[in-house]
Amino acid sequence: MTIVNFTPWTALFGGMLIGTGALLLLLAGGRIAGISGIVAGIGSQPDRGWRIAFVVGLILMPFILFGFDWVSAPSLERFSAPRLVLAGLLVGIGSRLGNGCTSGHGICGMGRLSWRSVVATLIFMAAGIMTVTLFGVGV
Repeated sequence: MTIVNFTPWTALFGGMLIGTGALLLLLAGGRIAGISGIVAGIGSQPDRGWRIAFVVGLILMPFILFGFDWVSAPSLERFSAPRLVLAGLLVGIGSRLGNGCTSGHGICGMGRLSWRSVVATLIFMAAGIMTVTLFGVGV
């Protein structure tokens, strides 16, 4: 496996933006920026306004960034639509089984020194590494 587009400075900047956003949501609203929990609460929680705004921002920003050619990403054209849908469903199932997702456990939970989140993050990272190794997706 080779890394085709290793960009440490943009990755660092992006990570800092995500961390800052998660911290601001925690400090200003007392909320954890776990995407699966935010999305799951849209239909059942009385505080759905901020949840909807958060998800709309997550969906809208890539269209703005890619639309103005401010960022680029590798093409997904070599993957079939059913394969991408299956991958998304498996991620969703995994986040429900793990009671959280990469943002909730990997960013917010580990940032709060939660052992449960450390274990969950180690498990989903190991599962991702094994998947890429077994199926050669990253090659």
